[in-house]
Formats: sequence, C-alpha cells, structure tokens
Amino acid sequence: MANLVVKGGSRPPWVGLAAALWVEIAAGNAYNFPLYSPALKSVMGLNQQQLTMLGVANDIGENVGLLPGMACNKFPPWAVLSVGVLACFLGYGVLWLVVSQTVKPLPYWLLWLALVIATNSNAWFGTAVVVTNMRNFPLSRGTVSGILKGYAGISAAVYTVVYSLVLKGSASNLLLFLTLVIPILCLAMMYFIRPCTPASGEDSSEHVHFLFTQAAVILLAIYLLATAIIETVVSLSDAVSYILAAIVVIFLISPLAIPVKMTIFPSRPKKNLPSDSSDHLVLGEGETTPTDPLLTPSSSVTSLGSFYENDDASDVEILLAMGEGAVKKKRRPKRGEDFKIREALIKADFWLLWVVYFLGVGSGVTILNNLAQIGVAFGLEDTTILLALFSFCNFVGRIGSGAVSEHFVRSRTIPRTLLMTCAHIIMAVTFIPFALALDGILYTATALLGISYGILYAVMVPTASELFGLRHFGLIYNFLLLGNPVGALLFSGVLAGYVYDTETARQGSSTCLGPDCFKVTFLALAGFCGLGTVISIILTVRIWPVYQMLYSGGSYNLPQNLGH
Repeated sequence: MANLVVKGGSRPPWVGLAAALWVEIAAGNAYNFPLYSPALKSVMGLNQQQLTMLGVANDIGENVGLLPGMACNKFPPWAVLSVGVLACFLGYGVLWLVVSQTVKPLPYWLLWLALVIATNSNAWFGTAVVVTNMRNFPLSRGTVSGILKGYAGISAAVYTVVYSLVLKGSASNLLLFLTLVIPILCLAMMYFIRPCTPASGEDSSEHVHFLFTQAAVILLAIYLLATAIIETVVSLSDAVSYILAAIVVIFLISPLAIPVKMTIFPSRPKKNLPSDSSDHLVLGEGETTPTDPLLTPSSSVTSLGSFYENDDASDVEILLAMGEGAVKKKRRPKRGEDFKIREALIKADFWLLWVVYFLGVGSGVTILNNLAQIGVAFGLEDTTILLALFSFCNFVGRIGSGAVSEHFVRSRTIPRTLLMTCAHIIMAVTFIPFALALDGILYTATALLGISYGILYAVMVPTASELFGLRHFGLIYNFLLLGNPVGALLFSGVLAGYVYDTETARQGSSTCLGPDCFKVTFLALAGFCGLGTVISIILTVRIWPVYQMLYSGGSYNLPQNLGH
C-alpha cells in the first residue's frame, strides 16, 4: 500500500467529523425497512415469516462488517467508502426494480441477497467514519461515539420525514432515493473524511465544540419528532413540506460552523505537549513497552500511519529481530492496550461484552423489524409515527449514553458497561407490560426500548476501544457487531416470525390482530434481557480495575502493568 497522507492541523478533524455525520445519516438506510417492507410483502406475495427473514437479511447486511474492518487498516477511508457506495447502488437498485414492478418478481433468494448487499453498505460507511474519527479524537472516544451513533440512530427519523414530506409516502420513490441520492452524498463527503493528526491534548474550546455539535443534533431530533407528529395530524401543502425538509438540511450542515469558526478565529498552538497526549494513545505494535526498551516512540503522524501498516510484515520483522537477539519476545497485550483480533478472541471480557451486546440489540432489533406489524396488531393504522418515535428515542439513548458515560468514566472511573446493565434492566421490565398489552403501553414501550437499544449500541463502541485498543479497532468493532444479525436471526426471524404466523393461522386471516401476536415473543425477550443484566454486571465488576487505571487522573492515561 502507498504511504498514507495524514492531514495536519486542528481544523481538518472537525471538517472530517462534520462530513462523517452526513455519512452516518446515509449509514442508517437499513432503518428504512419498515417503510418499504409492506410493499415488498404485497408485490412478492410473502407471508410474515418470509418478510421477517428479509428483516434478518437487512440486519445481516448492516452488521456483518469483517471485510470493512480489515480494509480500514489497509486502505484509506475513501476506498472503504467507495465499496459502500457500490453496494448501496446495486442492492437498492434491485429492490427498486422489484417494488416499482419494472421487472417481474424475482426469486426470493435473489431478493434476500440484494437486501444483504444493499444494507452492507452501512458496514462500509460506518466502519470508515467511526474508525477514522475515533483515531482523530482518541481522548474523547465516548463523546465522539455518541455523536456518530446518535446521527446514525436519528437517521430513521430523517428518512421518515423525507419519505412523508418529499417522497409522498411512496416505497418505490424511497428505494430510488436510496439507490441514487445516498451514493452521490457519500461520494461528495469522502474527500473530507481522512486520517488527521490527533489533538495533542484536551482544552476548553474542544469541549465547547462537542457541546455545540450535541446541541445541534438534539434540536434536530426534537424538530424531526415534532415534524412527524404534525405531518400525521395536519395535511400540509407541497410548499410547506419542502420548507420543513429544507430546515432538516440546515440542521444537518450546522456542525460545519465549527471549522468555519476555527478559520475566522484560529486558536494559538500550544508550545508544550502534555505527557498524556494522544501521540501515546496510538502507539503501533513494536513501539516502546515496558518489556521492549530498544524501540522508541514516534511522532503522532508516524503513529497514526502505523494503523495502516501491514501486520504480517511487521510480525516477520519482529521474528527476524528475535532470531538475531535484537529484541525480546513480545508479551501478550493487557486490557487497555492494543490487541489483534486473535488475541482479543481468547479474552473472557471480549465474549462477555459480545453476549451482553447480542442479547440487548437482538431484542431491540426484533422490535424494530416488526414495528409495523406490532402497530397494526395493537390497532394503529399509521405506523410511521412509531418508527419516528423509536428513532428519536434510539438517538436519545445513543448521544445521551455517550455524554453520560464520558462524564462518569472521567469523574468516577465507572465503567461504561454499567449503562448497558441499566439498559437491560429497562428492557426486561418494559417487555412484561408490553406482553400484557396494558392500556397506553404501545408508545411508552416503543420509547423505552428505543432508548435502551441506543445505549447498547453507543456504549459498546468506546468500551471495545478502551479494552482492546485502537490499532485493530475496525475489525474488533465489526466482530462485536455480529451480535446484531445473530440476534435478529434467532429472536426476530425464528421466534417472532413463527409466533406471529402461528397466531395469524389460528385467527384465519392474513393479518394478525391483538396482543397475542407478540405476547410469547415479548415474554421471551424479557427473559433474555434479564440474563443480559446478570452478565453485564459480571463484566462491569471484571473491568472496573481497568477503568481505574485508564482514567485515574480524570483523563485517558497510558496503560500501565495490570494483571488479568
């Protein structure tokens, strides 16, 4: 691979973050499945279990990102984004041809494959921007993760507003939008998303910039929810609809105000770098460790470039040096240091984190995939408001957990996984009255489950980077994401689909009505979340000493010797 060009200066990371937020909106295109799934069901003549298995394809494509995880260490972000653009165009193009009835209905397996390819664009989009920005802002991982995942979460509400106001509720128009507009958007943004020299320390201006970005997306989320409610209550003219959609665009470009402000009012560079600068946070393999004194640390630019070096070549060089007696055998990394994927896979904490994530997001994605059918079963005619509500609360969980976990990890050294425990408790408690179909539970349960789903999604990202390092974060992060499609397959595809179709057959109709359509599913999910609560507590207790070491000074510290 050619030498990677790392952009210097304090402004480029913020330009890249602003561009990444647009890509994260694009990377939420899988959340549109409930909007066009009824059209797919009608055109293809599918039953609920077949439709649910298409939902599983949706989740598999969105979350199976091992290839982009490996690619992000070998290729620049624009190359990773380009693969996502191609997958988005091809996959959604096929779906549009089917729904618009431009071609005759395709074989079910081909439709399933097209959906996997279409939503796999999210894995390429998300991996490119998350990995790049986590490395560009290594001292603010929780905050950056919360913002990025928050935008991905609120994307469902953005698409819902576009679907209702601009595309006039047409599933065919929506799929054409995903086929053409999303690839064009990502092609326009990819130039700005690039590796940058990480900030050398923390300052008040950076904190203010993050607060501004969080405030902008919070206002956007509130506006989207209000717009969705207004659109369902009042009949809007075309002119008003387009004005409301234009305001969404203004909110989305508002984070660009930060690099503009930095251009007009540049800050003075600091002369002295603090000892806990981010230069040390991105040490590559073979750099200075307590047992490897012959190798010296590099500058931040060189260190950042080391993320993209060929690992096999590095291993060969170390082995040759060992044979000549130049270096001692490299010890295994400890939690808080950089792990390779094969080193992480033998750690109990890795699998505990995976199971906690799997049980939680598997339960959440079951609700998301069946949201339209749940609404109909509970007697709701227009289910788009449910998707907007789930999206808003999903966003609240993501951005809120990022900010809250960042505060407590710095002030009290409390592991972020404690929030995952809280999320599992909320979900377990919510599913029980949901199963009993108590009065007024539909909207309340949708909101609480959306918040919890968002917490689990956002907290996993910085936790994985803190426990297993940033060097191979792309691959480790995407391996953990596999918990989502596995959960979707087992909980949504097998459990929810079977229960729904069984009850539909018992009622002797094509559409299931009443609480029994999902009662058994909700009770089972409550049990899974109860189990997730127990495992999350175990994980939190195990990694508490790691966080005490990493954040003992109120900011991210260099990992010291720590027993396992």
